[in-house]
Amino acid sequence: MSEKRRTIGLEARSYSPWIASNPYIVGSFACIGGGLFGLDISSMSGVLNNPYWLDLFYNPQGDIQGAIVASMPAGSFVGAISVGWLADLLGRKRLIIIAGIIWVIGSILQCASINRGMLVVGRIISGISVGISSTVVPVYQAEITAPSIRGRIVSLQQWSITWGILIQYFIQFGCSYIDGVASFRIPWGLQMIPAIVLSVGMLAFPESPRYLLDNDRGEEALQILADLHGKGNQNDELVQLEYHEIVLQIEMERKEGPKAWKDMFAPGIFRRVFLGMTLQMWSQLTGMNVMMYYITYVFAGAGLTGRRANLIAASVQYVLNMVFTVPSFWAIDWWGRRPLLLTGTGLMSFFLFLVGGLQGGYGEIQYVADAGSNQWVIVGNSSVTYGIIVCSYLFVVSFSFTMGPVSWTYPSEIFPMKVRAKAVSWSTAANWAFNFMLAFSVPPAFNNIYWKTYMIFATFNAAAFIHIFFMFPETKGRTIEEMEEIFAAGHVFTAWNVGNDIGRHNLEEIRREVEGRLGTGTEKVDPELEEALAHPAQTV
Repeated sequence: MSEKRRTIGLEARSYSPWIASNPYIVGSFACIGGGLFGLDISSMSGVLNNPYWLDLFYNPQGDIQGAIVASMPAGSFVGAISVGWLADLLGRKRLIIIAGIIWVIGSILQCASINRGMLVVGRIISGISVGISSTVVPVYQAEITAPSIRGRIVSLQQWSITWGILIQYFIQFGCSYIDGVASFRIPWGLQMIPAIVLSVGMLAFPESPRYLLDNDRGEEALQILADLHGKGNQNDELVQLEYHEIVLQIEMERKEGPKAWKDMFAPGIFRRVFLGMTLQMWSQLTGMNVMMYYITYVFAGAGLTGRRANLIAASVQYVLNMVFTVPSFWAIDWWGRRPLLLTGTGLMSFFLFLVGGLQGGYGEIQYVADAGSNQWVIVGNSSVTYGIIVCSYLFVVSFSFTMGPVSWTYPSEIFPMKVRAKAVSWSTAANWAFNFMLAFSVPPAFNNIYWKTYMIFATFNAAAFIHIFFMFPETKGRTIEEMEEIFAAGHVFTAWNVGNDIGRHNLEEIRREVEGRLGTGTEKVDPELEEALAHPAQTV
């Protein structure tokens, strides 16, 4: 590595060192991308009983309503899959900026839509943005944060989703007092603002050091790690530990050959791909997004009448969703990923069985004029109505501090650099595939099998509990590179046997491994990486 190479890009950094030195700022700002997902959820739930929206789009119900809602997750699936090669081609930072631009285009089309086709196209384009951002933002956060706070930083992705839901819902609620199509066009237009802030603001943020090292930009990566975790000191122990581990991991991966899709099925990798994809699948099958998209249907079925009363009751749910995500910032790195997942799926199953039981035991079929179809409704039993609403609230609370944040954190941290972008894109694509399926199928389910819909989701949660108990090892407190030893330890169906001491190293152990690799003539080391390993602390 030449002297010119050691100084390139460092005299005039393409990011703010002050921003990079603040772990919560550098880790949280990109979460605005997650907020876009939240904005979309309540942008639809808030208009389902808006008379001006219903008139303009010819009163969509059942399959048509499901198709309109599902168009966004359909686009998100495409966006998430594309990250598999775009994140390695363009970098994490640049891709987040592009996602914000795409969202603005989709929002303009939605805001200006005059028919169902234009609305669906706008939602598909916005969905592509959400798919990209929901995939690349957790990867970016995981790659730039220290192991001790990585869980809470990536959890901010879920918190930003709850904020997006809450803010858009209250804007929708306020605009519901406006007569005319402005009651929904104004909220859809305002949702462009966060995306503009995201795209412009990310210009001042650093690129992922792991991406830079993988593209032979070692000195930039070292300085960014120093700014992120060492107050600008390249010789800081954590900086050196991460730098050595990243370089060593990349060197090992390059020995295995160039990156390819077949790597996803390699021994030791496919197990993690399966865990990442199924966790994102379970996060949808919990039924949480059913509560978010179709909450007005849920409360109407519980017997809560009146548009304003329904909107107010739903707003309480969105506030709870936001507030109870906060405890996860502490719990995810102290208590761990695995206990949170088990607690959450157990509680969600319990509360949904209660909701289904109350609905089935005390409800009856009635024709509901607003819905234009028969519905299963609680009539004249306020105690049961309130019981269902409270159980719905407790279900949301259970998701908010458990499955919600962990489902983004776990897939972002378990994969090696060689397949990380592709594997996380597959995991997130699984999320959007099931999101699409549920958004499309839930309205007909409420119209045909009524209260049994809740029983199905309660059973899904019980199945998720069993799967997580047997197959998901704990990952808290490790660097991303140390995940290799966790999964190398085996225990494919006995995840509880993976001890907290597995995969933990100090700087001296890493240095001895580096010296061993360089000191033996038995292994051929990539020339670029050999010099990076031999001279890891060149001072700017």
